[in-house]
Amino acid sequence: MNTETIDHTTLSRLAEAGAVNSAHIVGQNGGWGILVKYGMTERALAAQRSRQVRIFRKFESLVSYLKGVGIDRFDVDAVNYDPVSIKTTRNRPDRSEAMKSAHQAVAYDKWLKAEIQEAIDDTSPLIPHAEVMQDVRSVIAKARAVKRA
Repeated sequence: MNTETIDHTTLSRLAEAGAVNSAHIVGQNGGWGILVKYGMTERALAAQRSRQVRIFRKFESLVSYLKGVGIDRFDVDAVNYDPVSIKTTRNRPDRSEAMKSAHQAVAYDKWLKAEIQEAIDDTSPLIPHAEVMQDVRSVIAKARAVKRA
């Protein structure tokens, strides 16, 4: 496939304007790609995030996508399509790690909220502020005395 690509927004606008001359679905390892011809230019559809050629793993998803854009007629080239090469599961270790981090963050928030609520609900006697400040002042005075000596 060509390395020059077209994005979804541009394809949608071209289809809406009736400028798409043809759409060619090309089978390959891993799924199906789209070549779109408009004017004298032919470009492959790019994935949004990676800007690499977009590959649809399922033919039905590709057909639904094209119909949603407004392209109802297209041709299919299945010469290089290899259904065996399509994985049934995706290997996304980055997403796995992100989900673990998210779960840890939720667990920490839950624990912290419970600790705070326990402190709020605690009915044990409180130490008056004046008494705490008196203790702090005596600790500071002792530290200064040690420092001078």
